[in-house]
Order: sequence, then structure tokens, then C-alpha cells
Amino acid sequence: MPYLNEFLTIAFVHLIAVASPGPDFAIVVRNSVAYGRRTAMFTSVGIGLGILVHVAYSLVGLSVIIATTPWLYDTISYCAAAYLVYLAIGALRSKPQASNASNEEEHARAVDSITTKKALWIGFLTNGINPKATLFFLSLFTVLIDINTPIVVKAVYGIYLAFATGVWFCFLSYLLSTHKVANFIGEKGYWLDRAMGLLLLGLAAKLVLG
Repeated sequence: MPYLNEFLTIAFVHLIAVASPGPDFAIVVRNSVAYGRRTAMFTSVGIGLGILVHVAYSLVGLSVIIATTPWLYDTISYCAAAYLVYLAIGALRSKPQASNASNEEEHARAVDSITTKKALWIGFLTNGINPKATLFFLSLFTVLIDINTPIVVKAVYGIYLAFATGVWFCFLSYLLSTHKVANFIGEKGYWLDRAMGLLLLGLAAKLVLG
């Protein structure tokens, strides 16, 4: 395979990037703790679909325009920051469960409070409007991927990146909702929820302040 080395390099760099704490990580942890495995899984799928947005505009060269047009990049940054603040407020308002006897009932209400469609959209928007992802894919498609690489091969790379991202966060969702982890979180899960809210606020501030 003539593009194997290029693909392995991309896969390695992507693994490091996707494993680093960021908005995607924070929102998956938050939804896993607040709503359970199913919602976190759909959020993860949404994040993977969001990757396709970055792949699409990178393939047609729009990532260069976004990165080199200050007002456009700033606009995207402010929109992304506002959305992260919105998510953070919801996380910071997390409250402890009323009692041990009503744990199952409380969890059922939490799961019912967010639809599959909303979970997908949360993941999709969190990743899709993240300007840091724009810079990552700009670097990926201009530095790591040879200019002579056929666009079909680049598209395959992009599909892999979207799939791998979704799988990674689905795996994270699964780990967070296993019996041992769930027991560890226990009644204090709302503190983790609030911590993710603070992380989201920090990420929003970083986007605005640079």
C-alpha cells in the first residue's frame, strides 16, 4: 500500500489528539454521568459525525480560508465558546440525588430528559464548531498529507478519523458506565458533573482569550 506510512502517521497523531482532554471529552463524561451509557454513546456518535464537517471543508480547501481570515475564525470561536458555556451551565446546575431509595427513579428521569436526537446534536455541535479542530485538520491536510495524495484517499482518511473518533468516545462511554466505575462515582456523581462544567467554562475562556 503506497499510502500506508502516511495513514499510520495520521492515525498516531489523531490518537494523541483525541485522547487529550477537550470539549469532546468533557461532554462525553458529563452526559455519561448525568444521563447514562446510551445517551453518552449517541453523543459519541455525534462527535464522530462532527469530524466529517472538518474533513469536508478541508478537502475543498476552506480550512485554509477559515484559519487565515481572522474575523471568520473569531466568529466561529465565539460561537463555540457560547455553546460550551451553555453546556457548562447545565453541568454546574447538577444536583445530588434525593435519596438512595429513589436512585433508580432519579436516573430514569435523567435518561428521559434528553432525547437520542438531542444527544447526537450535542456531540455533533461540540465537535463541529470547535475552531481548535479546524486548526488540527488544517495541519493534518497541509503538513502530514502529501499534496499529491488523491482526494479519494484523503476522503478515506477522513472517514477513518470520524469512525475512530466515534469508537474512542463510545469506548470511554462504556468504561464510565461499567458497574465498578458507576459504583465508584455513586452518589457523588454530581461533583464530577460540576467538575466537567468547570472544565467546559475553562475551555470556553481559552477559546475567547486565545
